[in-house]
Amino acid sequence: MSVEQFTLPAPARNARRLAIGWLLLGLGALVVGGLFTLLIVLSRTPYFQQIVPFVDFFHTALVVHVNLTVLVWFLAFAGVLWSYTPSRRWLAAGRGALLLAVAGTVLIVLAPFTGDGQPLMNNYVPVLQNPVFFAGLGLFGLGFALLVLRAVRTAFDVDNRSGGESALRFGLFVAAMASLSALAALAMSYLGIDDGFEGLAYYDRLFWGSGHIIQFSHTQMMLIAWLWLASASGARLRLTPRVTLLLFALGLSPVFAVPAIYVAFDVSSGGHLFWFIQLMKFGGAVAAVPIGLAVLLAVLEYRRPAPGRALERNALWFSMLLFGAGGALGFLINGSNVTVPAHYHGSIVGITLAFMGLTYHLLPRLGFAAVTGRFARWQPGIYGGGQLLHIAGLAWSGGYDVARKSTATQQSFEQVAGMGLMGLGGLVSIVGGLMFLILVYRSMRPARRRPLGVGAAEPGFGQPRSG
Repeated sequence: MSVEQFTLPAPARNARRLAIGWLLLGLGALVVGGLFTLLIVLSRTPYFQQIVPFVDFFHTALVVHVNLTVLVWFLAFAGVLWSYTPSRRWLAAGRGALLLAVAGTVLIVLAPFTGDGQPLMNNYVPVLQNPVFFAGLGLFGLGFALLVLRAVRTAFDVDNRSGGESALRFGLFVAAMASLSALAALAMSYLGIDDGFEGLAYYDRLFWGSGHIIQFSHTQMMLIAWLWLASASGARLRLTPRVTLLLFALGLSPVFAVPAIYVAFDVSSGGHLFWFIQLMKFGGAVAAVPIGLAVLLAVLEYRRPAPGRALERNALWFSMLLFGAGGALGFLINGSNVTVPAHYHGSIVGITLAFMGLTYHLLPRLGFAAVTGRFARWQPGIYGGGQLLHIAGLAWSGGYDVARKSTATQQSFEQVAGMGLMGLGGLVSIVGGLMFLILVYRSMRPARRRPLGVGAAEPGFGQPRSG
């Protein structure tokens, strides 16, 4: 029985360089975002906080950290996959998009040091009310818009595709269309907000619609990574490419309701906020559940990964576990308590683990050394296990109604225990995140880099395997 390969072949030299550029941007955002985590801690430390010249550097650093480790990292990795194509068309647009995104990210990083940012912790894209930050966010947004337009234009510029490759490329196209819809929603929100809104309320409504829609793009990218990692690690999926293509299309279908929400409800109204929550709550599972079940059944049937593919399989396991836990917690939300961050931390980290696993798999195909060894095999478990403890502590505390975004000190023993578990899990996951960056750095060191023309085989494909 032949194995259906849900994989993409290594691209040509120019496209490969473009993919490397987006990967370096995403990795750089994680590194600098980690450094801002240290600044967040120091900003609450005696003596150091006295030399910080800004009124609220804790929240200022937190805004930059969130934008780098979620917004830039996720969208840059989308750039990796959208650039991973043999198409030579619109290469100049691809390079321009990357340059704009890099310039925007640099300005976002520099913004906290140019004056008091007046940080606002609004949903999706927290902001600094600072001209440098807005300039950076605008440049990054322009770069992303150009990237999306190129992805839509070049999605099917491939000949002689296999069934699995065609399905994945269609999934990339669907993700690009969801991102295009998010950009359109951002423009409609900007034009539709009542003049009376300002500050936190204004930016919450500005990014509410687009923030919810872009989650469909992130989810599609994660599902592509799941299929790819499952195939690469030797699992035989009982999902045909045609059915997979249909499921990707269904995953985009909730986005078609977006114009109706904008027409029926004013951007500033509660109905607008409510229906976007419902759209994501129920629409996000349309493709994720059936594809996730198919991948789960495949890896359960072929529990032993292909030779040299344990790392990819481990990342896949923990990605599915975290994303599933985050999705389940979404149905337990009742009020504004810490169950809300438990839900989105599970979902976000599930996507991040899928991207980490795919990064490991793509590094040799981009001309770098393979990531191997026991240290590497442990990384997904340490990072994912720490995050499981983290969201378990949040969910436990949410059950005792610990308020979201609260620093209250009067708490019961149960509340303190839950938040302690959250803190322990967070520390463990930080170790796992550092391990990822160290492993990738070791792979990408110039001394270990292979020539771009060297191809990379896919061991394990087509070989009979026992369950």
